[in-house]
Amino acid sequence: MVSSYARNKEASQAKYISILNIIQGEVDPTQVHESLQRIRERKLVNFIEWGPASIQVALSKKSPYVQTAHRVSGLMLASHTSIRHLFSKCFSQYEKLRKKQAFLDNYRKFPMFADNDLSEFDEARDIIESLVDEYKACESPDYIKWGMEDPEQLLTSEGNASGVVDPNLAF
Repeated sequence: MVSSYARNKEASQAKYISILNIIQGEVDPTQVHESLQRIRERKLVNFIEWGPASIQVALSKKSPYVQTAHRVSGLMLASHTSIRHLFSKCFSQYEKLRKKQAFLDNYRKFPMFADNDLSEFDEARDIIESLVDEYKACESPDYIKWGMEDPEQLLTSEGNASGVVDPNLAF
């Protein structure tokens, strides 16, 4: 699990894809419903435009076996497009290390990396790069069309995005 927050203008425009709240303890379901209604009405949470504002809530009783000091406890799990900034940072750090051939000697001791065959690393790099591109595309209203039209089209400043869709992943 990671936590990310908006440090710059681009990151502050990131959006939620979905949210799951797990609330344990003595909670009135009508209060939860009213709180969710206020969040939606005041637009306190920035959701993706291409899908429903998905805030799921699971209410549960307190465990009789675990003693807590509080009447209510909760956990929020959210899918948020700002995670792409973390992946981008890892990607750029990997690029720097790969350029210097750093830490590769330990891998070359194993048969699958013998003869300088580092295709596993290149494949993983490509996957992370496409993941960053897809999260960026998720922020645009036309994400549903992403990858369906021209696979060579790039993400523009207007938010139009497309990417390569794996033909093996048919719906």
